[in-house]
Amino acid sequence: MYEPIRTQSVHRTMAGTSSDFPHRTREEELDIQLAGHLGALLAVTDELRALTPSADLEEAAARLAEQVSRLRGGPAPVRAVPAATGEITALHQRAHTLAGRALVVAASRADTASAILAAERMDAHTEALASREPALS
Repeated sequence: MYEPIRTQSVHRTMAGTSSDFPHRTREEELDIQLAGHLGALLAVTDELRALTPSADLEEAAARLAEQVSRLRGGPAPVRAVPAATGEITALHQRAHTLAGRALVVAASRADTASAILAAERMDAHTEALASREPALS
């Protein structure tokens, strides 16, 4: 019914062999993804630090910056000074979600240090959210 294609694909001839462009390994891709999640968590942590300064958030921010630097293989991440405005509950929810995503990637990558840090941050944000909810009678 259909005539078979007799010439090679344009995409195949233009790209050449697959070794013409660099490829990343699965581990490199997971490192990039994990660094992105931890970097986003660091940004939210910095926002929370501006609203409610605490030693726990200071330590968490330092540990997050250390992990992002390690994963990116370079200097410490650039950190902006956030404005002290925002909804604290929404920030804790966002941080909890980001920490969960980081935990999933860290677990699939078998990065124990990042997984422990992400789990600790999830627990801290869960506790912060629980303390902000009104008590049920």
